[in-house]
Amino acid sequence: MHETPIRQEIIDRVVARRGRLHLFDALDPRRTALVVVDMQSTFCEPGAPAEVPTSRGIVGAINRLTSALRPLDVPVIWVLHANTGRAGLSDWEIFFNNIVANEVRERTIESLSPGRQTVWRDLEVANQDITIFKNRYSALIPGSSSLERVLRNFGIDTLLIGGTKTNICCESTARDAMMLDFKVVMVADACAALSDEEHRGALENIIQQFGDVMTVDEVVAALRAEPRVRE
Repeated sequence: MHETPIRQEIIDRVVARRGRLHLFDALDPRRTALVVVDMQSTFCEPGAPAEVPTSRGIVGAINRLTSALRPLDVPVIWVLHANTGRAGLSDWEIFFNNIVANEVRERTIESLSPGRQTVWRDLEVANQDITIFKNRYSALIPGSSSLERVLRNFGIDTLLIGGTKTNICCESTARDAMMLDFKVVMVADACAALSDEEHRGALENIIQQFGDVMTVDEVVAALRAEPRVRE
């Protein structure tokens, strides 16, 4: 788990701009869902082609969060990455041909094939949870997944986002969520990146322009709080 708080200068900037740090005093469990991004073998398994070692360190926080959300009837949605391949090609050639190194390209394509994707083995998954597959960094860019349709049908307007990487798929999904008029909360201790600096940078981007940043404990408290009218 990252031990990298948002810098005081960013906190001061946010408070000066909007008069408070957190956007939301309370969260409505009836309108909220948790979206956990890319917690699967390709990113969590030691030695995997896209391993994020710190992803294993957030398993406890995610399990603690999901165990608190389910009694509140807050949907838990696991979003896993998968790309379709055929004859050495992939449905995301710009990524696999330019961003992934040649020596790990085939391993990465194989590890992200649709039939192999399951939630990381140390995470606690319940029968009522939902699993969705995406094929781009953001789960909410058009054509990437069915996430937006599921959220709209459930009447969800607030997303809690956790998973890995904080600064890639989690941040991309959070940015698009805000652009689609969802309220966004990045769950700081339930997200993981390749470095403390990248993790903190993503959280600082979100809290300044795209949503809120809370810990697991803060999220649970906000879901149990009574809404207050701002003066």
